[in-house]
Formats: sequence, C-alpha cells, structure tokens
Amino acid sequence: MERRKISILGSTGSIGTQALEVIEKLQDKFEIIALSAGKNIELLKTQIQKFKPKYVCIGDETFKEKTLYGAKVLYGADGLNTICSDKENDIILVAVSGKIGLKPTLTAIENGIDIALANKETLVMAGDIVMHKAKEKGVKIIPVDSEHCAIHQCIKNREDVDKLIITASGGPFLRKSIQDMQSATVEQALSHPRWNMGKKITIDSATLMNKGLEVIEAHHLFAMNYENIEVVIHPQSIVHSAIEYKDGSIIAQLGIPSMHIPIQYAICYPQRFEGIKSKSFSFSDIAHLDFEKPDYKKFPTLELAYNAGKTGGSSTVCLNAANEEAVLAFLDGKIKLFDIYKITSQIFEKHIKTAYPSIDEIFEIDKETRIKTQELIRNY
Repeated sequence: MERRKISILGSTGSIGTQALEVIEKLQDKFEIIALSAGKNIELLKTQIQKFKPKYVCIGDETFKEKTLYGAKVLYGADGLNTICSDKENDIILVAVSGKIGLKPTLTAIENGIDIALANKETLVMAGDIVMHKAKEKGVKIIPVDSEHCAIHQCIKNREDVDKLIITASGGPFLRKSIQDMQSATVEQALSHPRWNMGKKITIDSATLMNKGLEVIEAHHLFAMNYENIEVVIHPQSIVHSAIEYKDGSIIAQLGIPSMHIPIQYAICYPQRFEGIKSKSFSFSDIAHLDFEKPDYKKFPTLELAYNAGKTGGSSTVCLNAANEEAVLAFLDGKIKLFDIYKITSQIFEKHIKTAYPSIDEIFEIDKETRIKTQELIRNY
C-alpha cells in the first residue's frame, strides 16, 4: 500500500487526537497533508512538530503567524475549503464539531476526495444534497461513528437488507427516574458510563438525542426508510449495531467501546491492519449482553428526531439547531436537562418546513432557528 495522504479537520478534538494516535501506530501507511484546530494552538503546535503537515488551519483569527514549524497557516472557513480543494488528499477526516463541517465536506466531494465522516451536522442538515453529490462524483463516504461504522462493515449487498438496528448505551440516566433527570446537574449528565466524548455529544447521549441524530444519518448513509431503523438499548456497548437481512439473518459487529477501531476502519478502508486495539476483545470475558427497548417517556428527544426525519426537508436543520442551542444553555446552567426537550420541541412544532432547501437556505434556516431558540431560552 502506498502511503495514503490524509487531512484531519478538527485534529485537536477527541476524534482528531485519537485519529492521530491511529496514524502514529500506522505511520508507514499515512502522510499528513493538513491539520485544523479551533483555539487549541499549543496542542496543534505539538501535532505539527510530530506529523509535519503541509498546511494547518486555525479558527482563532487573532493568531497572525504565516507559518508554524514549516506549515503554512490558513484561517477559518476559507482555510478549511483550501485544504479540501487540495487534490493531493486521498481522504479527509471531517472531525470538526457543528455546521462548520458541511461546506468543507461538499468542497472535498466536489474535488473527488473520499470522506471519513465524524461530523453529524453534515448529514443531519444536508443529507440529501451530500449523498447525491457523493454519488455523482463517485466519492466514498465512510462513517466514523461506531454505530454507522458497524453497519457499514455488516452490509455486503444493500438490496438484501431489511432493517438497521442501532444500539445505544442508554447513557448515565438509563437506570434513573424521570425525576432524577429533571434535577440532574451538568456534572451528572457528563458522566457517560462507556464513552469519553466532547461535552455536547455527551449531553446528547444523556438525552438520547445523539441516537436520534444517528437515525437521521443512517437514513441518508444507507438509503433506509425510517420505519426500518430500530434503536435498541444495549448498556454494555459491545454490539455496536446490526443489520437484519430479508431472510431473517442478523449480522452484528462487536468490539470493545473504543473509537480507535472505527476511526482506523474509516481511514484505512477497504484495507485492514493490526491497530492500537487489536486482540483486545475476548468473548469469554463478557458476562452477558443485555438489550431492551428505549423508554420514550424518559427520552422523548429520540421520538422527536424520528418525527423530524420523517417530516424531511428543513425539519432536521431546525431540530439540530434548536437542540444545539438548548444543550449549550444547559451546559451554561441556564436551563435544566429536561428543558432541552421542551425547548427543542416547541421550536420544532412552530417550524414551517422548506421541502428542498439549498445549502444557502439551510444555513439561513439554521441561523433563524438559533435566534428563535435563544429568545425562548431567555424567557426560561
């Protein structure tokens, strides 16, 4: 295998740092073209010295250096688009958080560059556009989320698949009451029992909105009707997801709960190599595997996400923006955990759907929704 040339958008975040750990283990198989970071310049400097990229992109525009340890410095959204226009890239890992990942992803697709996708907003906001463009350009979109990565590994022939089964750990409140959730502190909501993730996605996991967004992503990634996507609570996080074929056979992907494995799968696809977590799984060490239906009364955001997906058009843009603003408000101590659902559902119910929004319309709807949500939060 020739060294695969890769850029990482969001190299100082949770997924980005773990991706670089994978690449360091497989250093003879990869060449870093570019890295990007928001404001964590000190960590970025360390990464530049170790991996020697050609470019780096920085979100903090108060930093005015033109080069860093030999790497050309780019800035903001324009910098991300420059990286994604460089056809020297074989694959780009999109691991930035939020809507900022959408336009660079489309730029990379336009330039025929494969995508390892770890940014939910790209498909939640514009799944129809992104998947259509990828098909048109012959670009592979390999999911990094452990659940979607699991499904991707299980599917051999899409036409034979009847159902997707997405597993969820249930988060920190699985065995707690609704009253416990209503009085939950930020610290309690951030105490995920299985995964170490960023704050926003951890809160989404506590409310199960994360799983709802994954349902929307799965709909787009695998062209599956929402009626044929099932969420199952699996506290051990060993079965990462499964598919049911039309003959009744079910194929599942199992492994320890580590993001190193799906990251490596995505950036190496279709090849496989011995990695950081190879040989770390043992069937004999697993006492049991539990599965149960989600409690929609305790986790109403999951049903809300299904409704948004089935409604289609700009509904998922609205859902994503309202939820994100509500989560930030909870993290800032302005609202309670259950208020995330109340606020998001109020905004969603009043949203007037645009059936086929353009990219510009998507960003405008996102902006308007955030303003309305912030106003509602102030009233709380």
